[in-house]
Amino acid sequence: MEASGPEAANAGIEGSADPCSSAGSGYRLSVHQIVGGGKAADIILWKCRRATAGVIFGATIAWWLFEKSELSFLTICCDVLLILIVVQFIWVKISGLLHKTPRPLPELVLSEEMVNNAAASFRVKVNNMLMIAHDITLGKDFRLFFQVVSVLWLLSVIGNFYSSVTLAYIGTIALVTVPALYHRHQEHVDRYAGMVHRNFSRHYKIVDENVISRLPRSFIRDKDD
Repeated sequence: MEASGPEAANAGIEGSADPCSSAGSGYRLSVHQIVGGGKAADIILWKCRRATAGVIFGATIAWWLFEKSELSFLTICCDVLLILIVVQFIWVKISGLLHKTPRPLPELVLSEEMVNNAAASFRVKVNNMLMIAHDITLGKDFRLFFQVVSVLWLLSVIGNFYSSVTLAYIGTIALVTVPALYHRHQEHVDRYAGMVHRNFSRHYKIVDENVISRLPRSFIRDKDD
């Protein structure tokens, strides 16, 4: 028996609010697939605990160096590279004196295919951003315009209290904690996310009816075109 009325509406909203469901099908994506899969997803979801701990430790050290030492980015990068080069040079010389074979360093080579794939992916993302900016500027999508303005205003307010380095550090920590927590408590998060989505949709509908419906008809016509 099919659901009707508010139950069907709520089911549709909850389905759209589920970030693990692919559009247009009943196939349910796993959290591992959502975060990109591969080694990076294993690190983000704490399946490689040592690598994840290394990311957190490295991010914390980098944040402390940039934020607390009050040194410039160029100075810190040069100092780190200088220390690494000197340590590696000394280790190779000591290994030669002790007649030991130093551990071989991996060859860092960028293949042409890797560069082409990265450039193509970057081009697609830039074009998508330009198309979104074009639609927002011409007022074709009022909802997207409202969302972008809200996010930019929120980032501007947050930027008054935190530096860019601190925000990058918070983002890195969130990247390796939020997906893992969501993966562990996915059922509860999806249920509450559906409730929040319904409340937001209800409030947005009120704004849409009370604000957009009162805009000049010429503006609405241009927006619909």
